[in-house]
Formats: sequence, structure tokens, C-alpha cells
Amino acid sequence: MPEPIRTDPQEPAAPDVRVTLSTASVFPRRVPLAFEAAAELGYDGVEVMIWSEEVTQNPRSLAKLSADTGMPVRSVHAPTLLVSQRVWGRSPVAKLERTVEMALELGAGTVVVHPPFRWQYKYARQFQDQVRALGKTGVTIAVENMYPWRGGKREFQAYLPGWDPAEHDYDAVTLDLSHASVAQQDALTLLHTFGDRLRHVHLADGNFGARDEHLVPGRGSMQAEKVLQELVARRWSGDVCVEISTRAARTAAERHDDLAASLQFARAYLAPTPHEFHTPPGVHHRPHDAW
Repeated sequence: MPEPIRTDPQEPAAPDVRVTLSTASVFPRRVPLAFEAAAELGYDGVEVMIWSEEVTQNPRSLAKLSADTGMPVRSVHAPTLLVSQRVWGRSPVAKLERTVEMALELGAGTVVVHPPFRWQYKYARQFQDQVRALGKTGVTIAVENMYPWRGGKREFQAYLPGWDPAEHDYDAVTLDLSHASVAQQDALTLLHTFGDRLRHVHLADGNFGARDEHLVPGRGSMQAEKVLQELVARRWSGDVCVEISTRAARTAAERHDDLAASLQFARAYLAPTPHEFHTPPGVHHRPHDAW
């Protein structure tokens, strides 16, 4: 007889693993909603995505949100997306330094950063050295796996020194399952390749298409449950951060359900004794809802 499906979001994960919520997961709603939803649903904290929304750039505002909701800021995502290129000026070196300063001020242990874009060639030449130097502050600088950009049958290598951290000597990396999907990489293989350098996980899903979908885990083809179970098996410690797209949500209730289902999925497969969880189908995810 199959084991019953449990959906209690309060059930603890394996020791030393925290399930957090990226503030990007409520876009286009505002950051305060992410803190409030994380507290209501039983997440262990939040990851702040720094971008044009002013509160994401203000450590005092974030500290107040954290205090008001009881949700610690456990990680900070540097403003390295295309949509955040003008945040904090044009110098990517200075942006990363400022992100680390914010993390220290907020007590966040991890900064997530993308590799430089191809046109940031000066930044790219010193990127690895800067990441290593900033890691000496006590904050983990975890370089995120990316993917080649595709248009029709062509691929464009948009990152320097490259989009795959497995090919570079970074001390710490972030595994993003949605990005692995776009890159058409097996997430379990990446996990093993990263080895002890894996310090942070972005939990989402995808279907190996050309768009960065950030689906609710369980709605794609990345076998996210096996990745989480492998983390438990190897006694990994760190944060598993839910980073999904809820842009397709037509109501607050639909967004709430996606955030709840993502947490339930994570808790089910990060439990010391994992148990099955069937992600509900939710709202149909259209291509233009992808990031």
C-alpha cells in the first residue's frame, strides 16, 4: 500500500538544511509580500533579490521587514540580472562589493552572483579573484550556474569566463534547477560534479526548453525530488531557496497556493525519511511568464 501523502509545511527538513523563499517568487508583487508569505507558510527565511524595487536596495528597510515578520534574510542575490543592470550604478565590481556589505549588515551568510556578461570583459578578467577575496569576509559568494542563450538554431555564449561553474575554479557555487533545464543539463550530474563546492540551491523546475521557466517543483522534468533526496543522503548543509515564477497567477490565492506547494515539496523530500508529494497542477504556465 503506498505511503500516504503528507503536506504539512511545518515538518522539518533534514538537519542543517533551511528552506527559504526568494523575494523574486512573488513578482510582480512587492517584497513585503514575500516576507509575509514566508512567515505565514512556515519558510525558514528569505533570499532578497536586489533589483529596481527600492526596498531591496535598503538594508534598513529589509531589517525592519525581517524583524516585523520574524523571517531572517539568509541570502542576498546580487543585482546581476539584465533587468538590474542600472541598480547601484554601472560598475559590477562595486555592485558585488556593496551586496556583500548588505549581507554582512543583515546577517545573511550567502551572496548569490551570476558570472559576468560577455560584454563586461574587464569585470570578467578579475571576477574570480574578486569572488575569492570577498569570500574572506565570512560571506559565502556562490556563483550560479547559467546557460547558453538560444535563438532559433543558434546559441550565443553570453557569459564570461563561461556559463557553467563546473568548468571554473570557484570556491562556492549555487545550483539552480531551472537554469540547468535551459542548459539541458542533468541536475543530479551537476550536483555530483560540484561536489563540496555546492553551497546553495535554487529550487524550481523546467522542461528543457529555451526559456528560464522557474516552475513550481514537480511541474517540470528536472526530477527535483531526487536532487533533494541526494542532498539528504550526503548530509549536505545549506539553504534550499524556492525561486519560482508566479507571474501567471491570476489571484492572490493562486500565488499563495504555488508558494505553499513549493514549500511542501521541499519539506517532503528534504525530510530525514522522504515521503511522496504530488504537486498540484496549478495555473498553466505560458512561455512569456518565464524569466
